[in-house]
Amino acid sequence: MSTPNTRLAAFLEQCRNQIDAELERQLCASGQGSERLQQAMRYSVLGGGKRIRPALCLAAATALGQPRESAIVPACSLELIHAYSLIHDDLPAMDNDDLRRGRATTHIAFDEATAILAGDALQTLAFGWLAEAPGVDDQVRLAMIRELATASGHQGMAGGQAIDLESVGKQLTVEQLENMHRHKTGALIAASVRMGALTATDVNEDQLAALTVYSQTLGLAFQVQDDLLDIEGDTTVIGKPQGSDLARSKPTYPSLMGADGARNYLSQLLESALASIEMFGVEGDLLRDMAGYVVARTH
Repeated sequence: MSTPNTRLAAFLEQCRNQIDAELERQLCASGQGSERLQQAMRYSVLGGGKRIRPALCLAAATALGQPRESAIVPACSLELIHAYSLIHDDLPAMDNDDLRRGRATTHIAFDEATAILAGDALQTLAFGWLAEAPGVDDQVRLAMIRELATASGHQGMAGGQAIDLESVGKQLTVEQLENMHRHKTGALIAASVRMGALTATDVNEDQLAALTVYSQTLGLAFQVQDDLLDIEGDTTVIGKPQGSDLARSKPTYPSLMGADGARNYLSQLLESALASIEMFGVEGDLLRDMAGYVVARTH
């Protein structure tokens, strides 16, 4: 029997290979319109990345006994939304970052207008792919489109980013910080798990509720670790400037709790995430492995 580390490593490699192959196949297909725009889209999506959200989508499908192939397109649509959000996050009007995934951000590699359009195009493309996802019926497609729209719009990621921009230089409470990150980071992570679960037509309410708690808790854990990496990580490893949140006076978990307090909270979140999926047997092991990976990652 494989250990959790070797099992997860094999799963993540297989997931990256499957997702990257599908993303490249779709994005590199000949199409009409601006070649420069298509280059910017490919640059943003195919330039590395951990593929955590697609991996969570596939792991959730596995936990419910569903073949991973049925979750490949939903997983890819999640990565398109994530890539679009990073492009817009990095813009001068937002975080004004020059480095992402160890190389120039899209607006630096191309130009600001092209970056905005690339983000817009990736967002709409995600819903186009999802609307034609094979292996699921129309009702499931509709449910996944609704899930992704809610998670990425004003009730989710976009709303969280707005709160983030409004909070620069302000002293937030822990509750206010969590509200921001449940939207900005957690909503898309929760959608990743729930969309993977929705590919299983026999998923029941108890299972979906447990996976929702797991994913929401994991979304907060992801952000706590991100905040710790911002003060403790190496720029060459994390792929973006170390200390950038501190330099912009952005509220973070370490700034509110201290580094040790944030680490303790991270451990509590991991424990809660694992407890929430106790109902799943060995089929849920990949979700357990992913939780451990999220809180221990170095980039």
